[in-house]
Amino acid sequence: MLKPYAVSDVKSKGREYPEDPDRERGVFQKDRDRIIHCRSFRRLNLKTQVFVSGYGDHYRTRLTHTIEVAQISRDIARALGLNEDLAEAIALAHDLGHTPFGHAGEMAMDRCMQKFGKAFEHNDQSKRVVTKLEHVYPDFPGLNLSFEVLDGLSKHQTPWDNRGLTTVVAPSLEAQVVNVADEIAYSNHDIDDGLRAELIDWGELIEVPIVGEALQEVADKYGEIDDLRILRSRVVSGLMGLMISRLILDTSQGLDGIADLGDVYGRGEPLVAFLPDFAGKMSELKEFLQKNFYLNEKVLELSRKGEEILETLFDYYIQNLDEVPEYLRDEDDVIAVKDYVCGMTDVFARKKYAKIAV
Repeated sequence: MLKPYAVSDVKSKGREYPEDPDRERGVFQKDRDRIIHCRSFRRLNLKTQVFVSGYGDHYRTRLTHTIEVAQISRDIARALGLNEDLAEAIALAHDLGHTPFGHAGEMAMDRCMQKFGKAFEHNDQSKRVVTKLEHVYPDFPGLNLSFEVLDGLSKHQTPWDNRGLTTVVAPSLEAQVVNVADEIAYSNHDIDDGLRAELIDWGELIEVPIVGEALQEVADKYGEIDDLRILRSRVVSGLMGLMISRLILDTSQGLDGIADLGDVYGRGEPLVAFLPDFAGKMSELKEFLQKNFYLNEKVLELSRKGEEILETLFDYYIQNLDEVPEYLRDEDDVIAVKDYVCGMTDVFARKKYAKIAV
């Protein structure tokens, strides 16, 4: 049922360390299973999305964000005739290398690394996690994932991730799907979390054109909804559905003339994308969220504290390398500290910080 430009199991470039085929599972199913059973995946449950872990029971964590990206990726991939298993595997692994304390932690880690002439980007760290740090097999380091999943991680790009990335050759369509699914997921769940935290004003939000469209669709379907919580929920859900359906429609038009996988890899620009009119509406929403949510003083306060904790931990372990787990200290001292601190959950990082900041 796959389109000629999809990546099928038989078209996979394989793995760095060859393995015998699995009789029950395809290549990308096996990748998915290895990812969800690894320790780094479980730790995402206690890592920040926007609100720090423990802020409230119903706010997204890095794990729930990852699951939402995977669900959206599967839906889009299925509609476009692409490989759902490959899209899902990339989505599930795309944040494995994220620091504690969200993007604030990522920026703090980058500053720490720059002191030593290095840099930090969480997509590179995600790839490092699955190729080296998750060492649970006797025959090879890492999880030995397929080249297609690793390529998707390397070229994962959103306004938050790899913003300066320029690729001569585009990744698979499945990887491109994950890029946009990531944007769709965080745009909508950040609205939901922002409303729940009373940091986003409902009256101002529905003035954003794309949200107004979703609100009208909800009114057409349900009529007047008196319960504001239910209304907000239906609008956020409708907004997500609107984005997904438009992406499928716009991308389908752009795939006209794409004959096979060679046409995909031979292009320098993404094929999975919104057409300009809807892309403009998405930009308006992002600008609203940037101004009214991400730059809200309460969010910034949480971010600043996360940055302080991470930088303090990094500086401490640079001076106390003997406290870094020995299995990480086989390459470079700075890299070892980065790997250790980056792998921490918010909860673990705060506990360590409390001990050394006394």
